[in-house]
Amino acid sequence: MAKLTQSAKAVRGRKMLAVKVKNAKYNSVSSNRWLQRQLNDPYVAEAKRLGYRSRAAFKLIQLDEKYHFLGKGKTIVDLGCAPGGWTQIAAIKNKGSGQIIGMDLLPTEPIEGAILLQQDFTNNDAPQMLKNLLHGPADVVMSDMAANTTGVQNIDHLRTLGLVEMAYEFAKEVLAIGGIFIAKVFQGGTESNLLSDMRRHFSKVSHYKPDASRQDSVEMYVVAQGFKG
Repeated sequence: MAKLTQSAKAVRGRKMLAVKVKNAKYNSVSSNRWLQRQLNDPYVAEAKRLGYRSRAAFKLIQLDEKYHFLGKGKTIVDLGCAPGGWTQIAAIKNKGSGQIIGMDLLPTEPIEGAILLQQDFTNNDAPQMLKNLLHGPADVVMSDMAANTTGVQNIDHLRTLGLVEMAYEFAKEVLAIGGIFIAKVFQGGTESNLLSDMRRHFSKVSHYKPDASRQDSVEMYVVAQGFKG
């Protein structure tokens, strides 16, 4: 795997030759649009060049560029890890030290330096499975989990917010003092009661949309820094 790019944000500014997709006989209009978007996405091209599992790797790179939470020797839990882009970046930053545990409902191909579990985090026994594997308190709990979309924005937001709440409750149980919690939310941000609780347990809470998130995407990330215990 190639080294990290100097700055993930710089990738968007790279010029690419536009690729136009001809309408395939058996593809829907939406499928053709998706394919054309993929072929003309500089983050997709750079992820392929560097051997990253997905373009989502750049979202974590940019989150780390802003909040500086990855590094050698960290203990990290990656929820919703498949196909492994975030875990890859965490492993590179850990430099063979620390501990990384990832969990996803979908299978994830092995990544050196990480323990990967195929399990639904919403199952009652899933959080305990993760706790049993941890050698000690976690420095980072990060969640890129999102519920399957219905196309109805309010419903999608609420369903994903439910996953955020579960991940947050888990984070409070395993984070070390000073640890950080990061989770994907959809447009509308984080529900006020949840934000209030975060502000009681963390020194600083903010929202951030990485440049690597598609401009038309409603996703952003809630970032809670400085866990108080």
